[in-house]
Amino acid sequence: MRSTEILFLKNVFSRISEKSLQVLISSIITIFNLNGGELDAFPGMEKRHKNKGYATAFGSALILSLTAIFIRHLTQAYELPALVLAFWREVMVALGLAIILAVTKPALLRGVRKHMGFLVAYGLVLALFNALWTLSVSLNGAAVATVLAYSSAGFTVFLGWLILKEELTITKMAAVVLTLAGCALIVNAFDVSIWKLNPVSMVSGIVSGLFYAIYSIMGRTSAKRGINTWTTLLYIFAFASMFMLAFNLFSGGVIPGAAEKAGDLLWLGREWKGWLILIVLAIGPTLMGYGLYNVSLQYLPSSVINLVVTVEPVFTALVAYIAFGEMLTISQMLGAGLIMFAVLALRLGKEK
Repeated sequence: MRSTEILFLKNVFSRISEKSLQVLISSIITIFNLNGGELDAFPGMEKRHKNKGYATAFGSALILSLTAIFIRHLTQAYELPALVLAFWREVMVALGLAIILAVTKPALLRGVRKHMGFLVAYGLVLALFNALWTLSVSLNGAAVATVLAYSSAGFTVFLGWLILKEELTITKMAAVVLTLAGCALIVNAFDVSIWKLNPVSMVSGIVSGLFYAIYSIMGRTSAKRGINTWTTLLYIFAFASMFMLAFNLFSGGVIPGAAEKAGDLLWLGREWKGWLILIVLAIGPTLMGYGLYNVSLQYLPSSVINLVVTVEPVFTALVAYIAFGEMLTISQMLGAGLIMFAVLALRLGKEK
């Protein structure tokens, strides 16, 4: 492996603190102690279930914060087209999870026929979200793309109230305002000129937030249907990979970041180091991050979970600074502080 790959992986993983690793390990252990299917009624939900929801959501944010860094490296070092990357990422997650379940819990591969239409639609939403978000990372950078995706906080609170009849509290609304303000500070959105630079990059980031919100709502719906978390992930990533293949092969060059010809799907060719990083991205932070996120939706409303995981931009911005030298300004640090305060206020508010 050449020195650039060694340095990249070292920079990413060597900076995770011991405390962060303890949270990560605890969250992963929590995953495998859950049945992944049954949903508790919210009004009388036990405090320990709330704690599991917050722990797994926080663990999800921690792990997912690494995905933008891997994507940024692949699109810069190998110039890998954004949607080609997204296609292989989803294929590898589906294949990896299928193998794991076939060996450990083959029963989870079956029994979803009555939910198939829902899972196909869920897979389409995932494909659209990943396509837009991956494109946003390649155009905007790791930190900005992740923050724009978390405009989903407001979308999720509204859609959760409208569709799932989730509670709309003052604490939630205040948390939305604080997280959006934090996001705006991190991307310097108060500078009018930033909106004139590249409309495609900004729109792709914001619309990815809308689809992230829809993904959260559908994840909550999946939990209510009693579908096992890992079964859900397997099928939606499998269907998403099919949609992503179609985006690449039949876009006619209209979709930015898509393959211009079928041969572009093998863009990495014999670059085995790039393939290795892509596999690590899929089987590591993508699978575990999405797994934790979907598990947390069994314990807390989608609006709460989406607000909690807005801490991801804080992690991503820090790692982007370490790995790529993407500098953190005073306004970005203030924005990160607002996001963390919003999550803390949300947690304390839910305890009352």
